[in-house]
Amino acid sequence: MPELPNLSEFPNAPDDWDLELAVQTAQEHGIELSQDHWEAIAGLQEYFSKHEFGTRRELVDALDEKFHLKGGTRYLYQLFPGGPIAQGCAIAGLKIPAGSVD
Repeated sequence: MPELPNLSEFPNAPDDWDLELAVQTAQEHGIELSQDHWEAIAGLQEYFSKHEFGTRRELVDALDEKFHLKGGTRYLYQLFPGGPIAQGCAIAGLKIPAGSVD
C-alpha cells in the first residue's frame, strides 16, 4: 500500500473523514490513490468549504480551472473514471451534489 499523506494536508476535510476511510472508499470504486488523487481530493474539500451550496456546474467549472494546467476535467476523469464529481466526492467524504451521476 502506498504511503498515506499527512492528514494536515486536508484542512478542509469533513470532521468524520480520514485517510483510511478515503482509501477504503477508493478501493470500493476500484481506485488506488496516488498523489494526484490526494491533490484532487484536497481540491474538492477546499471547494466545498467555500461553496456549501454550489451547483454541480459551478463545481465542474471550478475543478476544471484549478486543474487546468494538468488537463482540467479530462485529467480528473483519468483519476476518477466513474466521474470526478460522484467518485471524487464519495472518496473525499463529501455529499455528492444532486444530479452528479457523471
